[in-house]
Amino acid sequence: MQPKKTVKDLLALADIEVGGSRPWDIQVHNERFYGKVLRAQSLGLGESYMDGWWDCSAIDQMIARVLEAKLPNNRRLTPTLVGGALIGRAVNLQNKTRASQNASAHYDIGNNLYRRMLGEKMIYSCAYWKSAKTLEAAQEAKLDLICRKLHLKPGMTLLDIGCGWGSFLEYAAKKYGIIGTGITPAAEQVKVARQRVKGLSVTILQKDYRDISGSFDRIVSVGMLEHVGLKNYRTFFNKCDDLLSPGGLMLHHVIGFNVSDKVGDPWMNKYIFPGGMAPSLAQISKAVERRLAIEDLENFGPYYDKTLMAWHANFVKTYPQIKRKYDQRFYRMWEYYLLSCAGAFRAREMQLWQIVMRKLEPSSTYQAIR
Repeated sequence: MQPKKTVKDLLALADIEVGGSRPWDIQVHNERFYGKVLRAQSLGLGESYMDGWWDCSAIDQMIARVLEAKLPNNRRLTPTLVGGALIGRAVNLQNKTRASQNASAHYDIGNNLYRRMLGEKMIYSCAYWKSAKTLEAAQEAKLDLICRKLHLKPGMTLLDIGCGWGSFLEYAAKKYGIIGTGITPAAEQVKVARQRVKGLSVTILQKDYRDISGSFDRIVSVGMLEHVGLKNYRTFFNKCDDLLSPGGLMLHHVIGFNVSDKVGDPWMNKYIFPGGMAPSLAQISKAVERRLAIEDLENFGPYYDKTLMAWHANFVKTYPQIKRKYDQRFYRMWEYYLLSCAGAFRAREMQLWQIVMRKLEPSSTYQAIR
């Protein structure tokens, strides 16, 4: 069967028309698009968009339809997919050396880009839109929700693993009086985070989580577990257990998939998050058994759709201010990244969990916050 007919027939199952006039229909500019998508699936779809081979006025809607129609289940095994899967199973793509390189590849590409896309606080994780009307308010609501779930009190020691640009520690120190330590392997994040928490009881370290020692009343990771990798889940949680004081609490804010996999998306791994992989609840549960108790779990994945669309609007609006540093292919790559992820959350292919844990030890009943 001809690639063009095969692809068009598959898209039709999701009510997507090539050359159609609806927002989710696609316009193909290069006939090589069809063969590339069949050969490399998600990698081919993303790369061909970056190269200008096709356009769509609402990529988020298109991707949501593809996922809702379960089109990825129709994919064939190709050398690209098999090769990626074998590498993911054989190699630790998130060992200490690779983890540092992976973080730099994504987070060190320009603080000006992230500041304009995310806002002045530079909070790069799902916002909490329950009662909020703006991105800034929704992000602050998320920070406060985490603080309340951890039952923070003045003087508590708190470790933020993967602290980003330091906004959570700044908030927790100012509003709840904690003594904080933040770690990130990304040099550009360290620079901003140290400036942000200047004058507060907070220390920012450029370190891998495997190199941290000490004891902390509370531990938090926000958007960190996606960078840990399947081969390291138990190592990560065992380290958290070792670092957590008796009677302490930890919270992990993490993107997750509905099914367990051993490799991440090939396009995302190549262009956006090298070594990235979102876990399933089954993988998290298996990694913590015999060491940690799961006290509370909340899923607000649909809020990530709204967050990503807000980031995309900021990116498009402010891109002219920074475009001298980035070319048109980067613009299309970044647009595809934000909008395709929004579509995935809208289709409920991806989730966002906040998971509260503590050591397996005698303790009082955890009082959940909603």
